[in-house]
Amino acid sequence: MDQGGGTSPVFSASAEIDGAHLRVLVTGEVDMATADVMYQTALREPAERVTLDLRAVTFFDSAAIHAVVRLAQQFPGTLAVLPSRQVHRVLEISGLADQAWLHPA
Repeated sequence: MDQGGGTSPVFSASAEIDGAHLRVLVTGEVDMATADVMYQTALREPAERVTLDLRAVTFFDSAAIHAVVRLAQQFPGTLAVLPSRQVHRVLEISGLADQAWLHPA
């Protein structure tokens, strides 16, 4: 895919269900305009466990943090977040790097 001279990848959030496990793959920038889409995608299918794969996320702001915290409340003990380097740094700065749901890359 052509990135057009250094622009960030377009946001996308897709979900795949495997039994009771939902995996949400998120790419691009998660911000005020896209955080709710990421959140709603994670709630689209009923699931007991949710993996939020953010390894392809290039930007992550306070709206994105809020969406992840809401998902952690929605899926207590069963949410796993796989962060990109950028996401991990933002969560670290926010004081959330020690959360049980955060699985370092």
